[in-house]
Amino acid sequence: MSSARRARVEHALRDVLQSAIATDVKDPRVRAATLITVGKVELNVDMSVARVYVSVTGAEPSAVIAGLSKAASFLRGPIARELNLQRAPELRFLHDVSIDMSEKLAAIIREDEERARAAGRIAGRAEPQTSEPATDATTDATIDAQTDAQTDAQTDTRTDAQIDATPVSGGAEPRRDEKGST
Repeated sequence: MSSARRARVEHALRDVLQSAIATDVKDPRVRAATLITVGKVELNVDMSVARVYVSVTGAEPSAVIAGLSKAASFLRGPIARELNLQRAPELRFLHDVSIDMSEKLAAIIREDEERARAAGRIAGRAEPQTSEPATDATTDATIDAQTDAQTDAQTDTRTDAQIDATPVSGGAEPRRDEKGST
């Protein structure tokens, strides 16, 4: 099977499962959840097994996953008919922790920003926030002086005659001026 076809079937399976879970599954464990989202579907190589990652809001995820697993064989028929699959894959429901993890990370970031404000720092910076903006005029002048000194040291002090007399590597002819003389 081509990976492009498998990706198309995974995407279509995700959409069909999302609507089928919302409308066809009557299990009270599944109905107890406020929101059930099919985040990702992964098919194995021969498309016989589909791992369905589900995020659950408003109920115990393990109970909802158990209810969906019980309804998996019931869901295979409508899914196969709607997607025109000769054999519907075996459905294995798993709890998708990526949404929970992103919520935890967002809470950590909010907490860190609050601590930074309480300590007088700007979030994301190491130095404390001061009431007056720092003036970098002396720093800028020092950097400009150092840059000028480096530029003067790197400037070539040879004359044009010395440059023309410098041998060119690679056996090429010496440079000639417009009149053709060397």
